[in-house]
Amino acid sequence: MSGFAYSHGLETAVAEGRVACAATAEAWIAAVLAHGAGRLDAWAVRAVLGGADPGAVAERIEARAGCAERWAETRDMGAAFARAARVAPAPLPVALAVAARGLPPEPVVALYLQAVASQLASAALRLVPLGPVATQDLLARLHPLIARLAAEAPDAPPGGAALAAEMDAARHETLQPRHFRT
Repeated sequence: MSGFAYSHGLETAVAEGRVACAATAEAWIAAVLAHGAGRLDAWAVRAVLGGADPGAVAERIEARAGCAERWAETRDMGAAFARAARVAPAPLPVALAVAARGLPPEPVVALYLQAVASQLASAALRLVPLGPVATQDLLARLHPLIARLAAEAPDAPPGGAALAAEMDAARHETLQPRHFRT
């Protein structure tokens, strides 16, 4: 399953007019990274790389999914990645961490978060729409946040959530018409 099929709920925010330009797309993506699935996924990657039980971390990821579509997104993308990497199926951050065992956590987490940001920026490129230069500039402005999040090493899963993004993902389940799976 390609990451290009998912918007993480961004499609709802665009349809409702809350994301309508590069600045609002950047703010929405930054919230997901800093307060939502990005931060939780970063913890999961770091935990599995540090020796945590992948099954227990996967259960935590499932429990924290805000809606059925969000769980399907991370589960299906993880299954696709797992097939390619030849590891056991798991939510995407867990499957990636199992495949990356033995590598240092900070660059693995940074690259994972860069991929998440790129996936969401790609959706914004098509939905808002943004031009390619504006999209690359948006990603460049997110680099300091990605580096900061990659350097964090929490002992427990982070609290909080990007509530608006989670609600966007939940409302996306009934959004019509729609172009993305989430």
